[in-house]
Amino acid sequence: MSTLPVVLVPGMLCDADLWTEIRSGLDADTVIASIDATTIGAMAEQVLASVEGPFVLAGLSLGAIVGFEVLRTAPERVTGFCALSTNAGAPTIIQHRTWYRMAAQCTSGDFEQIVRDILPTMFADETPPPSLANRFTAMAARVGPVVLRRQLAAQCTRVGAIPELRNVTCPTLVVSATRDQLCPDYFHRDIADAVPRSRLEHLHGAGHLSVWEQPVEIARMINGWLPAISESITQE
Repeated sequence: MSTLPVVLVPGMLCDADLWTEIRSGLDADTVIASIDATTIGAMAEQVLASVEGPFVLAGLSLGAIVGFEVLRTAPERVTGFCALSTNAGAPTIIQHRTWYRMAAQCTSGDFEQIVRDILPTMFADETPPPSLANRFTAMAARVGPVVLRRQLAAQCTRVGAIPELRNVTCPTLVVSATRDQLCPDYFHRDIADAVPRSRLEHLHGAGHLSVWEQPVEIARMINGWLPAISESITQE
């Protein structure tokens, strides 16, 4: 088992249940970081405060975007970084408009409609199995409209991370799901190309919430990558 904790950072509208199966499959102790601040920088501070000392960071979607900021502000704390289903590019005008619209829906009481609109983009199939659909709906409800508004505000503070990723020195695992409707493969190729010590893996047939659709395979990937972190620490 790895001696360093793996800090798991969930995505937008996600909580600790996102990582349930991954936690049970990892050969390492894990810590779940909550991200409910209104800027990416403040979310990065939440991640850094979730554990003392050095750690491995794994984030999905918004969780990995926050991870980019952690790497920028406190690279000495991160011994390994795993980015799943994410985007290191700067937000587009369309994304900003979408986030503003969603924030307005939260205020007007249309939170459940937001969840219904998002659900088809979460999995490999636009009509996912009821077990996955119900699980996502329940998780989103636990997160709720107040936290979602904060996360949307944080999204609006994002900047492109690719230039900074060229300075990352820790071993990095990038996982791309081939049926991810939100974060296509070229997003992940851009990340892997930028980070000098990176490994790009593909999950065939998985969607955005790949950690629920293929948790065994993701845990296998991470477990196979963790020794590279130990080796890197030994060489320093």
